[in-house]
Amino acid sequence: MNEQPSPQTPASPVGLDNCADEPIHIPGLIQPHGALLAFAPDGALRAWSANVPALLGVTPALGMHYARMALAPGVADVLRECLDGADTPTGIETSIGGQTFDCVVHGNGTRAIAEFELRDVAADELAAFALKAHAAVERLRRQKTIDGLLTNAVEQVRAITGFDRVMAYRFRHDDSGDVVAESRRDDLKPFLGMRYPASDIPAQARRLYTINTLRLIADIGYTAVPVLGAAGDAPLDLSHSVLRSVSPIHVEYLQNMGVAASMSVSIVINGKLWGLIACHHMAPLRVPYSVRMACDVVAQVLAAAVQSIDARERMLLAEQAAGVRTRLIETLLREEDVLAALEQHAPDLAAKLGAHALVFSQQSKLTTHGAIDGELAAEIVACLPADGDEMLHRFRRDQWPAPLRDRLGPWVGLLALHFDPATHGWLLALRREQVETVRWAGKPDKLVKTGPLGHRLTPRGSFDEWVESVHDMAEPWDEPHLLVAEQLLGEMHRASMARHAELEKARMQLLAMLGHDLRDPLQSISMAATVLQHGAQPQQLGQRIERSSGRMQRLISQVLDMSRLDSGMGLALRPVDVDLSKMVEDLLDESRLAHPGTHYEASIAPDVHGRADPDRMAQVISNLLSNARHHGAGGHPVLVSLRAEDGQAVLEVANESAPIPPELEAHLFHPFKRMALQNRANRTGMGLGLYIAENVVKGHGGTVTYRYEAPHVIFRVAFPLQPAS
Repeated sequence: MNEQPSPQTPASPVGLDNCADEPIHIPGLIQPHGALLAFAPDGALRAWSANVPALLGVTPALGMHYARMALAPGVADVLRECLDGADTPTGIETSIGGQTFDCVVHGNGTRAIAEFELRDVAADELAAFALKAHAAVERLRRQKTIDGLLTNAVEQVRAITGFDRVMAYRFRHDDSGDVVAESRRDDLKPFLGMRYPASDIPAQARRLYTINTLRLIADIGYTAVPVLGAAGDAPLDLSHSVLRSVSPIHVEYLQNMGVAASMSVSIVINGKLWGLIACHHMAPLRVPYSVRMACDVVAQVLAAAVQSIDARERMLLAEQAAGVRTRLIETLLREEDVLAALEQHAPDLAAKLGAHALVFSQQSKLTTHGAIDGELAAEIVACLPADGDEMLHRFRRDQWPAPLRDRLGPWVGLLALHFDPATHGWLLALRREQVETVRWAGKPDKLVKTGPLGHRLTPRGSFDEWVESVHDMAEPWDEPHLLVAEQLLGEMHRASMARHAELEKARMQLLAMLGHDLRDPLQSISMAATVLQHGAQPQQLGQRIERSSGRMQRLISQVLDMSRLDSGMGLALRPVDVDLSKMVEDLLDESRLAHPGTHYEASIAPDVHGRADPDRMAQVISNLLSNARHHGAGGHPVLVSLRAEDGQAVLEVANESAPIPPELEAHLFHPFKRMALQNRANRTGMGLGLYIAENVVKGHGGTVTYRYEAPHVIFRVAFPLQPAS
């Protein structure tokens, strides 16, 4: 052949500008304790390491077929399988020139690569290693926690390999890693609890850790051996290589730590680098391939166990969250007030969403759960987008709108669920700032300086503990909690749609009812006007017109009040100093005159004064008197009492009646009860009275409640005589 071998080196040098893109998978170099051969799909030799003649006793030439290279039969068989499409790395023992090698054959898509790694350990010693590895796997299987798994793993890997220090890293959301378990020689400084920055493992190295899960550097001070091949061929991809030479930056990094040999075993879960078992030795150390594979098996068992524990924890969270979600949706579909329904389940929601505080907002209403200030909660809701993503996630202060950052205080973590865009309905889960003291293994910044490799990005030279306080960040929501939030959002969406459909139906019914109920008084007024035109007595007809127009005014007033409440505007209240005793007596007198057939028994304490909106409170009292008159048993008195009690005005109106059925009691303060109660004595009512009355009393800081004390149905109104401003 005319082709001449040439070094297979990367196209461009590693410098400051392209450090992050360093082509570490095609270094064109291998470590010197082994040799490498690379074959094309037709079996022809395309590349080899410069030490092949010395180690393997073979004089390579471009295009030489592997069958002509006098390789051991077992090696030739494995190469044939690899060239036929087998892509799983295969290791076998072989002997060449009186030396024992571990031969590892694997493919990279375009080449079959055979690596011959010198073994300096006797076969009987390897058998002992195998027993240790088996025992290590059995111990791992018995662990029930992730911390227990990692602690046990570092102890077992150190016992199998003999490294001076073995650490378990667990990576965080930002790709930095914490040393969460460590087994070390007694005289070495501990690294347990320290954190290493994400920049210690660049993206391209992280990719290689995922596809090639075990990596050995037997001697940091090695002199790399070049890989030779055809000048026109692309550099040989050594991603799966066991002998691949190491980045000069990584070598310098380990030398700065005083490490002479290292090994890393990847913990890969669902295709992602979850953690690492990192091994350091203060002198060169060559770990046989079979021992390394045992460590790799340990890491795979560890990954499977971590995944199993994680899956159990996720399943438990999902089951508990499903229970909370079911109870919440049942309440949402039953309760009229969405925010009140959410408040009932706030502790469970906070626990399952992993939140320190919750904010519920809809239209102009807002409630909070936890220590967050209501004014700040309103500002947070105001800054949320009206459209866009239905789920919003923030965990750093700089992710918030600039005008709000200084006002947030500790509440920098946000998970916002836009459960009802039509009514601007939000459920906000908030997390406090996680002020954290981080023990970095050395200051995490790399330095730009002139070193052995020229002007370049240089890894830190000191690994003394460097403490930093981290502010303005909350713990991000992890995948299981985000899944809980997504499922909750979906269920709340469906509940909101059902509520809107029900509300639309109720509106249509309201219009139909209003049209029907207005027709009677309008007809009465029309008939009275006609009779007046024919000379009838005006006094009697005037009373009829007055009653009919009053009834129309009441109906229209209730509909307007309902509309204000439904739109979130609330009822306008104008509290003044009021003699409540006189107000109740006056309303009773009016009711006696208007309905002489009803007997009232009153117990009105004198001089009960308080601050209230007189018109609205009169509306409440009149409604309760009307209800008692319409629903009470004929011939029995309506009982009315008013008293001051513990700083509150307490009004009770009772009528003799059967108790309200439980299924209707739950809807007493909802609109449209006429459809539910179907009381013949109250044909003209629209079912809005108690609904509006409750909102009036709530606006005064009070409550309206129902109870049954045989034989009386009793409605009780209580509100502060001097409400908080």
